Amino acid sequence: MQRNIKMQVEAKKLKRKSMNYSAESITATLKSKGLRVTPQRFAVYSNLLSRSDHPTVEQILEELNQNFPISSLATIYSSLQVLREVGLVQEVLLEEGVSRYDANMEKHHHFRCSSCGAIEDIPSDRIEDLNLDKLRPDLKVTTYEIIVHGLCDRC
Repeated sequence: MQRNIKMQVEAKKLKRKSMNYSAESITATLKSKGLRVTPQRFAVYSNLLSRSDHPTVEQILEELNQNFPISSLATIYSSLQVLREVGLVQEVLLEEGVSRYDANMEKHHHFRCSSCGAIEDIPSDRIEDLNLDKLRPDLKVTTYEIIVHGLCDRC
């Protein structure tokens, strides 16, 4: 009974955080990419959809295991690799040696606070396109990402 209550509380938290992402829509998205819907994949993907802080693997693991210790680092890494391969999440490298993950697959850039480390998405239309005309002619640019460093409004 206590576990059932915990599951209901967790489901309510997820519903609040995920806003437009119901369990059904998450399941349908995973299936549309040809993935088997495992509890771990579902948990990792829904966790990423619910947040905008670009968490590390350790942060995802900590949050998922708060109420239900169901995951290990290996499970999280495995789930993220599969989700990356099918284009549902992306790895974001905003600081040397730290991989973060993001389920926002629309083109966007990032702001990283130099003081507290907070990360915020910047919609691509807020930054003027770069003029790449002066690059060597044999470079074929397919995409680019801008990382803006500075101080956030809390610092």
